[in-house]
Amino acid sequence: MSGTGPVEPANSTDAEHSWDVIGTDAARPADRLTDRWRGLPPGRRRAVVATAVIAVAAAWAVALPQPLAPDRHPPPHQPVPAPTPWPATVTAWHYLGRAESLNPPEKAGRFRFAVTVDRGPAVTLQVAGTSYPGLTARAVPGPTVTVPAGTPRGITVEITVSDCSALPPEVDHPFLDVTLRNARAIQRHSFIFGRGYARDLSDLFRAACGPSTA
Repeated sequence: MSGTGPVEPANSTDAEHSWDVIGTDAARPADRLTDRWRGLPPGRRRAVVATAVIAVAAAWAVALPQPLAPDRHPPPHQPVPAPTPWPATVTAWHYLGRAESLNPPEKAGRFRFAVTVDRGPAVTLQVAGTSYPGLTARAVPGPTVTVPAGTPRGITVEITVSDCSALPPEVDHPFLDVTLRNARAIQRHSFIFGRGYARDLSDLFRAACGPSTA
C-alpha cells in the first residue's frame, strides 16, 4: 500500500468519536434527597409515607371553609309549643242540683252546674238547647259565661216547659246542648247527665204539665 496520509478504518461513525469532558454541574438538593430515600430500608419508607398522608389530611381539615366545619356551639333546643286544645275536649260539666224549689203550676225551673276547663285558654259557653223539643234552656243571669282554665265556675240554667205534648213519659239520659268557644274553634257539644238531673227534670215536668206527664 502506498500513500502519504494515515490509514482510516472503513465505515466510521460519530458514535465512535470521543468527546472531551469540560466539567460537571453541582449536586442538586433533589438529587441528594433521592439518594437518601433510596438508601432507606422498605419499612422506614412505609412509615414516612404514612406520616406524610396523616399530615396532609390534618392540614386539609384545618383549611376547610368555616360553614363546612361542625358547629361546636349549636343553638339551644326550642321546644315546639303544644297546640291550643279543642274547647270540647277540655270542658266538663257537673250537675249540682236544683237552684230553688218548684212551685206548681210554674213552667220553669233553675238547675245548678259546675263547669271546669282543664287547660288552655278560657272557654266561653252558651246554652243552646235541651234534649227535648218541648223545653227551652238558657243560662242566667247572662246568656254567655267565660270560664278560665283551672278555675271552676258555677252556672245556673233556667229550663222552661213550652209544650207538654212534646215531652216523653219518662226522662232518660237528659242532656244540654252548649256552644263552646276558645282561641282555636267554636264547637257545639251535648253534655249528658245522670239520675239526679233526670229526677229533678221529671219533677219540673210534673209541676208544669201534671202528674200524668212523667
